[in-house]
Amino acid sequence: MIRVATGLRFRQPVFALMAAISAVILPSPAIAAPEPSAKLVRCGAENCLRVSGYRENAAATVMVNGYVVPVEGARKWAVNLPLDTVREWSAPHARTIEVSLQEPDAVEAQNAKVRLPIGLLGDVTLLASLVISAG
Repeated sequence: MIRVATGLRFRQPVFALMAAISAVILPSPAIAAPEPSAKLVRCGAENCLRVSGYRENAAATVMVNGYVVPVEGARKWAVNLPLDTVREWSAPHARTIEVSLQEPDAVEAQNAKVRLPIGLLGDVTLLASLVISAG
């Protein structure tokens, strides 16, 4: 007589074995620092782009599109850039900016592409008229 083990007694050891094997075979991803981000904020009478991020070393220099920027904060940092400055430092119709962290003793900087808010550096098209026809 052949018995099929479908009960709870058979499943628990199998699941435990599968979990142990996957823990050994599949390495867990390293916990990385959050990527820098950008958002539109109000600063005085104008709009600014707030770029923020995290750095392991508070002495690391922060650069936006290759320009050194003075940031607020130590490890968790932020900087408000006027939109005119962002336009001047960026290519026309850019959708990202490059944020770099340069450690004091490092040869190369750590670079990250940061998405800009949709349409931030786009042109405005003025329409003289718009004709919509049905069918």
